[in-house]
Amino acid sequence: MRIYLDHNATTPVDPAAAEAMMRALQDLFGNASSVHYYGQQAKAAIDGARSAVATLIGAEPADVIFTSGGTEADNFAIRGAAEALEAGGRRHLITSGIEHEAVLQTFKALARRGWKTTVLPLDSSGIVSPDRLRDAVTDDTALVSIMHANNEIGTIQPIAELATIAHANGALFHTDAVQTAGKITVDVRGLGVDLLSISAHKFYGPKGAGALWVKRGVRLAPFMAGGKQERNRRSGTENVPGIIGMGVAAERALAKMPAESARLAALRDRLETGILKNVPNTEVNGAPDTRVPNTSNISFERIEAESLLIALDLEGIAVSTGSACSSGTLEPSHVLKAMNLPAHRAQNSIRFSLGAANTEEQIDHVIAVLPRVVSKLRSLSAVGSRR
Repeated sequence: MRIYLDHNATTPVDPAAAEAMMRALQDLFGNASSVHYYGQQAKAAIDGARSAVATLIGAEPADVIFTSGGTEADNFAIRGAAEALEAGGRRHLITSGIEHEAVLQTFKALARRGWKTTVLPLDSSGIVSPDRLRDAVTDDTALVSIMHANNEIGTIQPIAELATIAHANGALFHTDAVQTAGKITVDVRGLGVDLLSISAHKFYGPKGAGALWVKRGVRLAPFMAGGKQERNRRSGTENVPGIIGMGVAAERALAKMPAESARLAALRDRLETGILKNVPNTEVNGAPDTRVPNTSNISFERIEAESLLIALDLEGIAVSTGSACSSGTLEPSHVLKAMNLPAHRAQNSIRFSLGAANTEEQIDHVIAVLPRVVSKLRSLSAVGSRR
């Protein structure tokens, strides 16, 4: 039995999305910027997908810009807003310590260009404190970027309250909603944000397709120079099959969301209860009551997370130690470090992220396998420590 529990890294493409993409590859080969029949066919398909993606996040289609994924959308939002606001004298940016590297590295790049940046600290809940943002924001703040939900621990941030604080000081607010779109309700108006990023492959769409929502009236400097695609906001010939697949995946995710969210939350709780009961010295990381329904991050005392990940993979169980974009490194999770957890907690934690194909039978199998695997690793660790 092989069990995939790494859906926050990526999801399998929905068969309906894959079928639509295959048809597009064969039939919609025209360039959407061309005025002839073939080009207009492609443009109409893109417009249909734009409407589907807009509906997923409660937006108007005209305000959705297609990108190559969440990383580009985050870069576009932050760099584009910073450059557009630079002439006005605002030179301060705020984010949190648990953001995705696409945000943190963009902040570091802007800091090297002379921008002042503030990275908000967090406590063990993994929730950004509105009071800390209130203390950090100034009249010089151009943009605040806080993710809607964290990719490693799943905590959902109080985005509407945080955005209100930013706006009271004249700053724009961006949120990375890559881990929430398609899992829980995402409503750009209800959140009160100015910019919002999503990625198709997190909700059973294809890799290489994403979107940035831009509130009407918000100015962004173009991220790339070139043609006039995406209403002069994002140059480059559109990835028609990818965009179409994203549109179909958005429609499917929205239709399934209420029932699927409840199902995944029940499976996650079943998994956590079984692990905490049957594996000694384990603990859930982050606020347990304010999370996306599919995510659980658990620390296993006296075990290196990488060793447990490999041992579980040999048992046919795929999990993660954190963000897939940081895989291949031996560094502790920057998210858990930013939460001020003890150093060993940042090194012995595993992320379980559930999805559409997971069943109670699979979860029970994981619960049955874990005690034996953990016990073996701990015994090996004990032998090694005595040498």
